[in-house]
Amino acid sequence: MSNSLLNASSLIPDAQEIRNTTSVLQLLPLNPWDVVLCITGTLVCCENALVLALIVHTPSLRAPTFALVASLASADLLAGLGLILNFIITYMIKTDLVMLLSAGLLITAFSASVLNVLAITVDRYLSLYSALTYHTERAVTFTYVVLLLVWSTSAILGVLPVLGWNCLRDEAECSICRPVHKSNAAALAITFLLVFGLILQLYLQICKIAVRHAQQIAVQRHFKAASHASSAAKGVSTLSAILGTFALCWVPLAMYSLVADTYYPAIYTYVTALPAICSSMINPIIYAFRNPDIQRSLRVVCCECLPYGVTLRPRIPSDV
Repeated sequence: MSNSLLNASSLIPDAQEIRNTTSVLQLLPLNPWDVVLCITGTLVCCENALVLALIVHTPSLRAPTFALVASLASADLLAGLGLILNFIITYMIKTDLVMLLSAGLLITAFSASVLNVLAITVDRYLSLYSALTYHTERAVTFTYVVLLLVWSTSAILGVLPVLGWNCLRDEAECSICRPVHKSNAAALAITFLLVFGLILQLYLQICKIAVRHAQQIAVQRHFKAASHASSAAKGVSTLSAILGTFALCWVPLAMYSLVADTYYPAIYTYVTALPAICSSMINPIIYAFRNPDIQRSLRVVCCECLPYGVTLRPRIPSDV
């Protein structure tokens, strides 16, 4: 009888074991910055999903430039989903493999976002530089080849941490974003700065071509010099706003990634990463919602402001 009681008592956990189990089951305390990033990711998903829905819903939005805008929206949508998944992983299923997959997804998404911005800039440059041959079948083929290169390059960059370029075995080699290796983060930062330099150069060329076209139109139609100057100034200010926004969003994170590592205060990483993440919220405004065709499609779908059967204006090379 006493042996049975001893065996039964051994099956009952003591108070210390209960406390240990309870502490294990408790969730990690929420970091307010992680909550902000998760909310931002949700807003990014909603905004870019709307862009994709408009492009898919409107048959007239089938020009190569809208394929590029859809690709950019897809990349930003993937980035938003990656932020949400990263929040879930951090507080629920934090394992090395899952962390690597999450980091790879975010690198792929944000790399694709930056490269798609470059592709759109190239498209705008070619639409002005080769206005007469822009709407040929060759241009369509070129657009889809560019998209293939953009996503292939982004996928390769994203898979590198999973293939072994990470800091899981040596915490001292971690970048500001664990488990990304410092050399990997530096390579990504330098690549971004090179891409930004190329975008800057292309937009300078776009400004020159746009000003030259405006001058030719002014001469042909006998416009006043003041009107020409106003039009040119408006175009330059628009391009300056695009470049300035892109630089403010991405340059701080790129520069910080070159000099910092995992031992720097986490607050600096959040402060520099948040503007880069917000770029995925700004991209739809700059590249989608400012477009007259997408604006009309949005009014038709949401407000039914236009009668049924109205055809949208096709994009012309002068749209910058």
